[in-house]
Amino acid sequence: MTTRIDTRFAELKQEGRAAFVAFVTAGDPDFETSLSILKGLPGTGTDIIEIGMPFTDPMAEGPPIQASYLRALEAGQTMHKTLDLVRQFRAGDDTTPIVLMGYYNPVYHYGVEKFLSDAKTAGVDGFIVVDLPAEEDEEMCLPALEAGLNFIRLATPTTDEHRLPAVLKNTSGFVYYVSVKGITGAAAANTTDVSAAVARIKAETDLPVAVGFGIKTPQNVAAIAAHADGAVVGSAIVDCVKDNLDEAGRPTAELVPHVLEFVKSLADGVRSTR
Repeated sequence: MTTRIDTRFAELKQEGRAAFVAFVTAGDPDFETSLSILKGLPGTGTDIIEIGMPFTDPMAEGPPIQASYLRALEAGQTMHKTLDLVRQFRAGDDTTPIVLMGYYNPVYHYGVEKFLSDAKTAGVDGFIVVDLPAEEDEEMCLPALEAGLNFIRLATPTTDEHRLPAVLKNTSGFVYYVSVKGITGAAAANTTDVSAAVARIKAETDLPVAVGFGIKTPQNVAAIAAHADGAVVGSAIVDCVKDNLDEAGRPTAELVPHVLEFVKSLADGVRSTR
């Protein structure tokens, strides 16, 4: 099985640089604006796109992503519309990897088998499901792998040497290292700690290791990219969306260009390191 994720990391290894991974929330602040952002991301230098699947109880998310989920849900975003976003994006881009990130509840209610089938048809490459531990691989991880899709597992600062093998067992695509304890957007990543953690994980797997949580600026991105195979930014991007809404919560004319300009500055941070 080779997915777009596998292909992209192989290409970047040949280039000798890390990936820049941008997280955006599906349908934030509305479907059309979200689609415009998605379509613009590859041109900013984004290597992999993570799309958040809006959910009412995102327990690992801090206020920025929680707020983005609520904006999307209030605008009528559904799982079907999230897959339609991917489908419309794929009409013009068949190479940029797309990862859906979120929680199991909406997938369960959609129906796992149908969700995996519809997601693959739409052009999804992999999943990060925050609240599905390794002990629940039969629920979605193994069916996803059987369908030819990546299932990306989270490792954290509390994932010790006893837990790490279970985390890595059925992981594919890449390992997502959560660089801080707690929720998204809550603290800044410590480069020294991240470097040691990435080295420890890479000693146990050949998979790329991407680092997320606590990365907000081009300087943060550059620091992480010097030690990891990828740097992920989410909260800062969805905050940029929020900052370009008018008083009624509607997107301004500047929203999409401002968001893409900010994302480009982050992607340039990756390219400045190697």
